Amino acid sequence: MLQSPQMKTRSILSLGNFFASAHFFLIIYVITPYLATFMPDSATGLVVSLGAIITLFAFPLMPHLVRKYGPRRLAVFFATVEAGALAWLAVGPTPLPAILLVALACATTPLIQYQLDLLLEATIAKEGTTGRIRTMFLTAGNVALVLSPLAVGILMDSSEAYWRVFAVAAASLFPFIALISMKRLPQGSHPNFINIVDAWVAILRDKDLRAVTLAHGTLQFFYHLAPLYIPLYLHHVLELPWEQLGWIFAIMLLPFVLLEYPAGWIADQKWGDQELLIGGFVMMASGFAALALVTNQTTIMVIVIILIFSRIGASLVEAMSEGHFFRRVSEADASTVGLFRMTRPVAALVAPIVGSIILSVSGYQLLFVATAFIIGVIGVTSALHITDIK
Repeated sequence: MLQSPQMKTRSILSLGNFFASAHFFLIIYVITPYLATFMPDSATGLVVSLGAIITLFAFPLMPHLVRKYGPRRLAVFFATVEAGALAWLAVGPTPLPAILLVALACATTPLIQYQLDLLLEATIAKEGTTGRIRTMFLTAGNVALVLSPLAVGILMDSSEAYWRVFAVAAASLFPFIALISMKRLPQGSHPNFINIVDAWVAILRDKDLRAVTLAHGTLQFFYHLAPLYIPLYLHHVLELPWEQLGWIFAIMLLPFVLLEYPAGWIADQKWGDQELLIGGFVMMASGFAALALVTNQTTIMVIVIILIFSRIGASLVEAMSEGHFFRRVSEADASTVGLFRMTRPVAALVAPIVGSIILSVSGYQLLFVATAFIIGVIGVTSALHITDIK
C-alpha cells in the first residue's frame, strides 16, 4: 500500500526525531555524574540552568528566524552546533570549557525540537488524528529514550569514560542532519507571529490552553529533576555501576514506547485527555516520592518497580499534554507553539535550582518527597481545568 506524501513526511520526521532524541538521551543521564567529577553534587544542576537561560533568550527570536530561514534550515543549523559542542566534550576539555559546552548542549536541544514541531504540524490536516500522529512521533523519540541507557551502560561499562558517550552522541546527530537536509519538507502556512507578551496574554486568557501549558510545564519540571538526580543518587551515592544502571534505566523507560500511542488512541476515541492526565500525575508523583525510601539495602527489583511506576505516569502525562495542546493549534501558531516549548527551558532553569537548594540544606530524601508533592499538586490541579476535545 502506497503511503501518502504526508505519511512519508511524518515517517521521515519521526525517524529524524529518533536521532535528534538519541543524542540528548545519551548525555542527559551522564551530565551530572560527569560534572560531579570536578564540582560538588549540589552545583551540577546549575549548569543545566545556565543552558536554560541561553534557551530562554533564544526562544523569543525563534518565530522571526523561522519566517526568515524556515524550520528545516534552522533544525540543521542547531543540530550542527550541538554536534560540535558534544565533539569538543569528547576530547576532554578543562572544567570551565566543559561547563560552558554542557550548558550549550542543553540549550540547543529544545530549539531543534521546536523546528520539528512546526514541520510535523504542517502535515496534519484533521485535528481528530492529532493524538495518534503526535504520539507516533513521540514514540519514535522514546525508542531512542529506551535504547540510550543501554548504550551508555555498554559505553561506560565499569569505567568513568564519559568521553565515549559524548562522542557517540555527536555522531548520532549526523543521520538527523542528513535526513532533514536531503528531504524537501513542507513548511506549512506562513506562521502568525505576535510578540511574546501578547502570546502569553492569549494563553493566560484561554483557560484550556493555560491549564494544558501548566500541565506540560509540570511534566518538564519532573523531566529536569529525574534524569539529573536519580543517576546522581544511584551512581554517586549508592554506587551502582553504569553497567547495571544501563539496563535498569532501559526497563524503566519502556512505558514511553509501549503506552503513549495506545493512550493517544484512547484519548482520540474514548475517554478524553483529562482522566488520563490526572492518573498520570498521581502515578508520576507517588513513584518519584517513593525514591526517598531507596537505600543500599533496597533490592534492584524494588528500585525497578518504583522507577517503572513513575514512568508509566509520566508517559500518560506526556501523551495527553502534547496531544491536547496540538489539537488546539496548528503550525501557523508559531508564537503559541514557541511558548508551549518554552516550558522546557523554564523547567530546566527552575528544577535544578530547586534541587540544588534542597541538596544544600538537606539531602536526597527531602528532594524526592518535596518535589513530588509540588508535581502532584500542580499537575492534578491543572488537569482538572482542561476541557476535553472530541
